Amino acid sequence: MTAEAIESAAARLALVVAAISGDELDRPTPCEAMTVGDLLDHVHTFCGVFTGAAVKDLEAAASPGRPPSADRLATDWRESIPERLSRLSAAWLQPSAWEGQTQAGKLPASGELAGRIALDELVVHGWDLARATGQQYAVDEATLELVKSFIEEQVGDGKPIPREAVFNAAVPTAADAPLLDRVIGLSGRDPSWAAG
Repeated sequence: MTAEAIESAAARLALVVAAISGDELDRPTPCEAMTVGDLLDHVHTFCGVFTGAAVKDLEAAASPGRPPSADRLATDWRESIPERLSRLSAAWLQPSAWEGQTQAGKLPASGELAGRIALDELVVHGWDLARATGQQYAVDEATLELVKSFIEEQVGDGKPIPREAVFNAAVPTAADAPLLDRVIGLSGRDPSWAAG
């Protein structure tokens, strides 16, 4: 179930965040033009957005309309971001989060679609940060199948979410590549990306 997948993905990302050192904030990431610090600010922001989406607080769920920046990171980011991830997880464990209509950033969405977007954010940005900081990152296949189906069904021409609004062009991967690599390729990232 997607709620349990969000719970495990949020916990996984919290561990990645807690293991990042202060001297890694300027490192590049697979997210074009974003440093580790910038991406951490994005994680901080999307936690608030998708917690708001879950509880139908449309003001909190609205996009802040500014690019991510490491300059906004609080000094206690190693503790505060995992705390925000925990609140996000708890919000999506409530059945009411998946019902009715809400908002996910700039996108009006059903509760179910917002939850699927939240899971995608957690899994893909967890990979981004782990890859950028040399950490291991393993995701269970059931969660990866949920993210894969979300991208295939919801993102692209004629689908609810234009690809250019969320991802670069998909990076082709072999049909027999590991499922994580295929999901990362679908999200517009090169699965072989490594910090220079």
